[in-house]
Amino acid sequence: MKNTLKVERAINNFTQDELAKKIGVSRQTINSIETNRYVPSTVLALKLSKLFNKPVNDFFNLEEKD
Repeated sequence: MKNTLKVERAINNFTQDELAKKIGVSRQTINSIETNRYVPSTVLALKLSKLFNKPVNDFFNLEEKD
């Protein structure tokens, strides 16, 4: 799975720490998502969707190999 969370975060001028606090996770979790080492839960993806006011598919996309 590919994601554009880092880009979305930058557009909104959030640091990893600020974003983490807004959705109730650690900064390390945000870093792991951005570097594709961690696939977020549905709940976490929906929290991001609500925060950015965008559909989940705007920043998480399946790749052909998925």
